[in-house]
Amino acid sequence: MNNTIAGKDLPLTEAVFYIMLALRHPNHGYGIIQEVEEMTGGRVTLGAGTLYGAIQTLEKKDWISVYSEEAGSRKKKEYLITDQGREVFRAERERISELARNAEKMDEA
Repeated sequence: MNNTIAGKDLPLTEAVFYIMLALRHPNHGYGIIQEVEEMTGGRVTLGAGTLYGAIQTLEKKDWISVYSEEAGSRKKKEYLITDQGREVFRAERERISELARNAEKMDEA
């Protein structure tokens, strides 16, 4: 498998994978938490520390960017995955698909 796009950044953690997936459309922190919980049927629950730590890291890597920022004391921000982030996500999706295909061989044994 070729993971030169992401380099040493693959594999993504499950939390980062779901955060990036939730940012396929503009979303704010609490919205990300809710969407991930809904997507996983409650199996994955992001804590605020995990979420905002990951957001900072993803911004530094230019995998996500601020889409809009609300004026005011709380300054609620919406984030969106970048083109570079989409490439990394695509590479991770391919890696996971390969894992699943190979795991199916257990059924054949």
